[in-house]
Amino acid sequence: MIKNCPHCKKPLRLSEAQMARLKKALAALEPGKQLTLRCPHCKKTIRLGRNDPPASPSAGVRPPEPPDLDWLKTGRFQGEEKVEDVPMALVLFTDSPVRQKIREAMESVGYQVMTADTADEAIERMRFVNFACVVFHSRLEASLDTSAFHRYMRQMTMERRRYIFYILIGPEFHTLYDLEALAASANLVVGEGDIEYFDVILRKAIPAYEELFGPLLDELGAQGKR
Repeated sequence: MIKNCPHCKKPLRLSEAQMARLKKALAALEPGKQLTLRCPHCKKTIRLGRNDPPASPSAGVRPPEPPDLDWLKTGRFQGEEKVEDVPMALVLFTDSPVRQKIREAMESVGYQVMTADTADEAIERMRFVNFACVVFHSRLEASLDTSAFHRYMRQMTMERRRYIFYILIGPEFHTLYDLEALAASANLVVGEGDIEYFDVILRKAIPAYEELFGPLLDELGAQGKR
């Protein structure tokens, strides 16, 4: 398993959950494709292929199936809890009733929401505001592969990126599918067909995100690195 950065040789200190997600992402890679990570120490890019550590999947290995979402339609998430003291969020989405629904869902869990219509406007806003959450529609700039805003998020320094809960919404995604989120350099993906349940999704995803990354962020804050 990969334990140290191949550039600066410092330990990566991945948690068991992060290592498991990394293995799944590597197993799902197409031949010839690579998964990119950024070293938290030297900031250089680490590229991993299917045959590189931490996983060397054999031929025919398939990624896990998307999660079961029956609970979205049968009732509210049983483990939901109110998210308190959450700072500002940015929604980069075409002005529409759907964007308003997304905004209302985010406000219902405590976010203060700002909106943007274009990538340039969103990037400009992010120059002056430290957003805790960013929501981006994958088809706003035709596709993620050509998106200036998505590239901006992917190239952001880890000192800033680790504090942003990045949500991608699009027709190509399976809601709450962590493997897709990891492959897309996001924290959460939501399919367009599930936007009506966006508030429920947030109430499930945010506590899980805070449980996974909260101790790390608290430790960095205690060391004055936030």
